[in-house]
Amino acid sequence: MLGFLVRRIATMIGTLAVISVLVFAVIQAPPGDYLTTYIADLQAQGEDVSSDKVQFLREQYGLDKSLPRQYVDWVWGLMHGDLGYSFEYQLPVADVVGDRLFLTLVLNFLTVLFIYGVSFPIGVYIATHQYSAADHSLSFLGYIGLATPNFLLALILLYLSNTWFGVSIGGLMDPAYTDEGWSAGKIGSLLAHLVVPVIVIGTAGTAGMIRRLRANLLDELQKPYVVTARAKGLPEGKILRKYPLRAVLNPFVSDIGTLLPQIVSGSVIVSAVMSLPTTGPMLLSSLRSQDMYLAGSFLMFLAVLTVVGMLVSDILLAVIDPRVRLDRRRKA
Repeated sequence: MLGFLVRRIATMIGTLAVISVLVFAVIQAPPGDYLTTYIADLQAQGEDVSSDKVQFLREQYGLDKSLPRQYVDWVWGLMHGDLGYSFEYQLPVADVVGDRLFLTLVLNFLTVLFIYGVSFPIGVYIATHQYSAADHSLSFLGYIGLATPNFLLALILLYLSNTWFGVSIGGLMDPAYTDEGWSAGKIGSLLAHLVVPVIVIGTAGTAGMIRRLRANLLDELQKPYVVTARAKGLPEGKILRKYPLRAVLNPFVSDIGTLLPQIVSGSVIVSAVMSLPTTGPMLLSSLRSQDMYLAGSFLMFLAVLTVVGMLVSDILLAVIDPRVRLDRRRKA
């Protein structure tokens, strides 16, 4: 197991190194930079920007260096916990993201729990009750969940809550707690406001997970070993737990690697619609203003979530499935 972990971690580090190059290339791809946009805004406001001032600003922001040097400085800072300097906010990136990164992690973690906690029992139930009324109704709701965009569902819930109850469900906490430190009241307000965003963001993932689990389990329940177990008189519950359910866990677990980044990227528009103080709206703003270090930090955050999710899913697969080889030297 130790060798397996070492190989996976080494692969993860190499993957992150390649991704860092791609991220830096992406944020540098648009013509110009933040300073170009900033000067254009000043000129649009009627201010005169001299060449000396432009050169001073380029040196101040470090934009006078070559691209390889900027990349090396950025990666070196990331390795030492320095996320760079946000040009737009005139603050270090770590100070800008602050609670937004923490709130994003909390929101996404609870969304993952919601997806797995809801989809697993429903998927198992409708697979073991094929063509029943519950199967047809829950499958229909699943199709609706897959077809409805998250941001549209958010808009519908915002409208209904405001029209029917006169309550705004935007944000992640009451405005009174926004600038206060963490307390029991603030945590309670956060948990209360998280219910609707978690449901909105997790709906599509839950519906998709239910469909995959149902299809895989139905296929497994038709295999000869299940028929043989039934012929021997084993109870249905024991057959389900001991054989088919364990066999269909592999895709259920492997989805962890792709689920986390999908939730984060899919919640960007929802966060903007529901005024959630997460990284999504700030990422959009940083991309528009070409705030390279802020945008790069968010993109690397998504990359880290992806590779860590893949690592977790690989470890869980190795634990639950004996067919996964942990030692490549073993022979069949």
